[in-house]
Amino acid sequence: MKKEKSNTQVASGTTGRRGMERRDFFKLVGGGVVIFFLPRCSSDPVPVAEPGKRSLPKDYNAFLKIDEDGTVNCYTGKIEQGQGIIMSLVQIMADDLNVPMEKIKMVMGDTELCPWDGGTWGSMTIRSFGPNMRRAAAEAKGVLLELAANKLKVPATQLVVVDGVIFDPANPGKSVTYGELAKGKKIEKFLDVKPEVEDYSKFTFIGKSFKRNDAKIKVTGEAKYTGDLKLPGMLFARILRPKSLSGKLASVDYSEAEKVPGTTVVRDGELVGVLNANLVLAGRALEMVKAEYTYDEIKVDNKTIFEAMIKADTTADVETTAGDIEAGFKQCDKIIETEIHDPFLAHAFIEPHSALAQFENDKLTVWASSQTPYPLQDALAKHFSMPLNKVRVIVPFVGGGFGGKSKNQQAMEAAILAKVCGKPVMVTWTREEEFLYDNFHSAGVLKIKSGIDKSGLIKAWDYHAYFCGTRGSEIVYDVPNHKITAHYHKENTPQVHILDTGPWRAPNNNTNTLGRELQIDRLAAAAKMDPLEFRLKNLKDQRMIDTLKAAADLFGYVPSKKYPSGRGIGIAVGTDVGTLVAEIAEIEIDKKTGKVKVKRIVCAQDMGLCVNPHGATMQLEGCITMALGYTFSEEIRFEGGNIIDRNYDTYELPRFSWVPKIESIILQRMDQPPHGGGEPAIIAVGAVVGNAIFDATGARLFQMPYTPERVLEALKKG
Repeated sequence: MKKEKSNTQVASGTTGRRGMERRDFFKLVGGGVVIFFLPRCSSDPVPVAEPGKRSLPKDYNAFLKIDEDGTVNCYTGKIEQGQGIIMSLVQIMADDLNVPMEKIKMVMGDTELCPWDGGTWGSMTIRSFGPNMRRAAAEAKGVLLELAANKLKVPATQLVVVDGVIFDPANPGKSVTYGELAKGKKIEKFLDVKPEVEDYSKFTFIGKSFKRNDAKIKVTGEAKYTGDLKLPGMLFARILRPKSLSGKLASVDYSEAEKVPGTTVVRDGELVGVLNANLVLAGRALEMVKAEYTYDEIKVDNKTIFEAMIKADTTADVETTAGDIEAGFKQCDKIIETEIHDPFLAHAFIEPHSALAQFENDKLTVWASSQTPYPLQDALAKHFSMPLNKVRVIVPFVGGGFGGKSKNQQAMEAAILAKVCGKPVMVTWTREEEFLYDNFHSAGVLKIKSGIDKSGLIKAWDYHAYFCGTRGSEIVYDVPNHKITAHYHKENTPQVHILDTGPWRAPNNNTNTLGRELQIDRLAAAAKMDPLEFRLKNLKDQRMIDTLKAAADLFGYVPSKKYPSGRGIGIAVGTDVGTLVAEIAEIEIDKKTGKVKVKRIVCAQDMGLCVNPHGATMQLEGCITMALGYTFSEEIRFEGGNIIDRNYDTYELPRFSWVPKIESIILQRMDQPPHGGGEPAIIAVGAVVGNAIFDATGARLFQMPYTPERVLEALKKG
């Protein structure tokens, strides 16, 4: 039995931002005009970067390549996980480079070809990488115009570009294509003067709806995901796991497992992998491994976790404050206090974590289902003490991530096993492993105290978030006296739980929007005002007012003279990644069973410049559909480190029959910067449904999800 020790030293002699020399890049991409975008002084040496310390330069750290046939290859460290950036980035590049969209080829998530990127998360691609990409395309066009001016003997200022053809309007016969300029050349060109990006009034593609260019291969099964890949001599790995997250390996005997034909067992510390060229045989061999674990469980479960969070010795970080809270409450005619509980949630994406690793000569290549190829490259280089340019991470299509494919545990497992056995190794987690080792949406408790004066104006707002962060807790409304406090685990105190938590589509914004909008609704009821009129009365942000009114107009909302009205209509607003969202829902309740049916949801969204309204609408509808799960059924049950829900037989996802009529409107702001579109619509669904339940019945629910049992209990109290 061979044991490969971990090495956590930082590798020395690492190369620069892309971990690759230019000459090696040319070997990979071949001929054509290559425009590099580097810091302004091109004579500066490429900086040496340690793993984990790389960053995007202030000017440019992206490059594109134009093939001899005119194809424009755009390289980005972002990955495609279903959000549709593979289409919207094409629209951006096509407009700023003035080429047809069919000429754009996206190369994504390859650390050897693409510029450094910290990861695909937070709906950052269009709003952060997009502007850099636009500037890169504008400069590329400037370079090509200079090359064309030299070739055509015409001043560059006199030339125009249409569909990748550069010509002189005064003499249309004088023309040259991007492809002709690229023919047989390898040119590095740097511009000191930065051209302006295309004016929004001249957009041809941005702002128009286009269907996804990866749709056909995905619905036909042609698209390749990590788990579809194969290499000669590849072995499948099944990994020994404890029954609880608190388990520590005490002893292991895999002598019987090694008797299964073709099986090799590899141990590296706590990691025990059973390898076989046949996945089924690897699984059978794993069952023969005899292992003993020690367990040190924290005495907490999904029923007691909320009390434990409140009683824990926590920090109290005041993140936002204004006015005088105590003075504000003295101005209040009515004061409302609310406590809300939100549980742990699984990401529950279709594609499980998977990775294929291969050591070949002195180089490691890992194909991984990952949102963070560059941080993974950093981690691998550090673990194996390898230079960055000897570690390559490639991310094929990713079948959903929602923030859960960022830690890359499966990729590290595959690489360690491949190193020890000397063959390519594929690790694909089972669904049970997903529920055990994927990180969870943070459970949390909100405690809110707020009040209104006799005219219905909010005068004081005291907001406390326990263990769930404050993303999305912005008050939104005009409240002169307010304070938002975040409570976190205090160092050197007992842990409240051992579940691994992390980002979950608009991380914790659904929790905080739920808290704020339920509280706002309670204030509206206390003021005896219609919930739409109450919100508009307390709003000053014109963007939010416009968004809320757009939703109300599309819904055909008619204010009620009493609240609750008995109609079953709820309202909620929120903001995430710069995007404003307003939702109105209509529901019906079976008061005998407690089942709630959402009949209709209207969503209005102001996301600034919307590159592809069709794609944004798909994301919006996907958010609302996914949110039905956290609203009605999703909740991780656990005891200490033992996760009870380990598959979809007990962890219920939204069903097609649950999906309501979804109507949407996107407020197009062509002259504004773009904001995120992959997450905002998910944040308000729990709140809008909860408020609709109150409007229908007068009953309030303060714990997610709204299961039939909890609805019936609320109805009895109501």
